[in-house]
Amino acid sequence: PPVLEATGKVKNPWPNVDALSGTCMQRYGLVQEDYYTVVFAVSRSLGCVSNLVWSRLMGLPIERPKSMTLDSLDAFTKK
Repeated sequence: PPVLEATGKVKNPWPNVDALSGTCMQRYGLVQEDYYTVVFAVSRSLGCVSNLVWSRLMGLPIERPKSMTLDSLDAFTKK
């Protein structure tokens, strides 16, 4: 984006674009740069959802990570 380029600190203002997203965008004619982040986010989301579907299909429990403080994590690793 022009805002990032104007700072002079950013060489590549589109770091979230990977090769697969770029290939898909080219294939479907999405040439506007505004679509890069959206396509990347959608592909990432689909990967997470497919992982959840497979987990449920195999009967694995829903993961609910605990909220832990750094002190409790430190104590846990020292056991």
